[in-house]
Order: sequence, then C-alpha cells, then structure tokens
Amino acid sequence: MSTLDQVLETALQLSYEQQEMLIKILQNRHHQSRRAEIAADAQQSLVDFRAGKFRPQSSQSVIAELRQSLDDAET
Repeated sequence: MSTLDQVLETALQLSYEQQEMLIKILQNRHHQSRRAEIAADAQQSLVDFRAGKFRPQSSQSVIAELRQSLDDAET
C-alpha cells in the first residue's frame, strides 16, 4: 500500500500536463463518489420516510434544529 507521501512524490515526477490531467481525474472521481453517497443517503431517507420513521414537524422547528446543529458544530 502506498503512502500519501509516496503518491505525491510519484505525481510530482509527472509532466505538468499529466499532473493537470491527474488532478482532473481525481476531482471527477471524488465528485462521482460523493454523488453516489448522496444518492444512497436519499434512497435510505425515502425508505425511512415510507416506513414512517419521520415525525411531522413545522418548518420553523426544522430550521431551529438546523441552526442549533450548526451552532453546536462551531463550538
């Protein structure tokens, strides 16, 4: 298994154009992976919704919970 330092050292040996291509490939694959993760989360949310696992809430209470979670994350 390669370490990050080994991978970076190898990448730096590539030509500038190949480094640019590698960056674009990695970004695209990262975006694809993230989209797949979001899609899986959405699918699970739909399953949970259909199973009745969500409780009804007002938009105000949802926004308040979101704000609270953001405040908690900052501290």
